[in-house]
Amino acid sequence: MTRDELLALPVAVDLDTANKALTIGRSTGYALAKRGEYPVSVLRLGNAYRVVTAELHRILGVDQEQEAERGQLCA
Repeated sequence: MTRDELLALPVAVDLDTANKALTIGRSTGYALAKRGEYPVSVLRLGNAYRVVTAELHRILGVDQEQEAERGQLCA
């Protein structure tokens, strides 16, 4: 997943999208989430898992404010 794709994500994403961002395989990601060992907090909503995008940004070292400033300077 590119930096631009990561920055374009909505507030929360499904576990498959988070797995892609973190380069975790699908089966491994779901197993980690089920055991409570996923690298970031996982929200369980019924049968679905969701991950807050800000946590993905944090663990991947993406500073949203810095990226926004960079975008304004380039515009």
